[in-house]
Amino acid sequence: MNAVRRRHQTTVSTRRVDASAADLLSNLSRLCGLVLLAGLLAACASRPVGDFGRAQPSALHDSMLPAVGDFMAKQRREPVSSFNQTDQEREMHDRTWRFLVANNTKDWLFNSESELQRVRITRTKDFTFLPDRYYNWLKKTHYQSSRIRYATIGRHILADLDTVPQTFIAICAVQEVDRLRRVALNQLTDLAPTAADDVRARRIENQWHIDWFVRAINYRHDSYSYALDNLLVETPHEQSVAVDASLRRLKIWADRASREDFCSGVDGQGGHGGSTIPSRFQTMVPDTEVIAPK
Repeated sequence: MNAVRRRHQTTVSTRRVDASAADLLSNLSRLCGLVLLAGLLAACASRPVGDFGRAQPSALHDSMLPAVGDFMAKQRREPVSSFNQTDQEREMHDRTWRFLVANNTKDWLFNSESELQRVRITRTKDFTFLPDRYYNWLKKTHYQSSRIRYATIGRHILADLDTVPQTFIAICAVQEVDRLRRVALNQLTDLAPTAADDVRARRIENQWHIDWFVRAINYRHDSYSYALDNLLVETPHEQSVAVDASLRRLKIWADRASREDFCSGVDGQGGHGGSTIPSRFQTMVPDTEVIAPK
């Protein structure tokens, strides 16, 4: 009788192990399928953008890929909020997107990797980006005149300067939303059991995105600066002075972002009036030759 009982217990245990293994394999198979599908979708379709590089609505990029990303983030035991996005959060994501990618420069900001990171299919990777990629793209791009490379950097910096003030305002609005959520959570009692966890998870998600923007604007500044320094050695021209002046304005914004100073008043120059950054130039011989763009 004892032998029969032991055989029965062994059989039950074996079945449980087999069932657990089957569940594990099923989850792994599902996860691998989702990763492959998401990777193919992200690789084949760039996130659409509209005016000034802001993100445009897209069912694929706004619903399908984020759903896969949320599943994968949960598998990594990362916080995932079930809250709907507020208008302020959507505005922040749309406005920051142009700083996280560079559609006009052939993926020098790793656009595909940025999209996979945005929807949380992959872990954060922008820490590994090196500032020489922009210069390498600029160096390999054919121009009729070497001076046009300076004009290209200048246009890219000015595009950042034109859009960064409203981006700061959008981030500030999201920080206020997170504050209001915490106030409501502390004062109200008739709430869903998951409310506190969702508030905490959404605050972390928003902060992670803000941190990503901070890294991105500093990466852009460092990339432009690296390119300018190397062009000064490779093809020195007087046009570099204007680029350096614009770059110093962008540096003020990047420093503000690093301090998370998103909500103070702006004066149109990216700082508090008296902020100045020394130029990399002392004197240069004027170069008055005019070269038409390519």
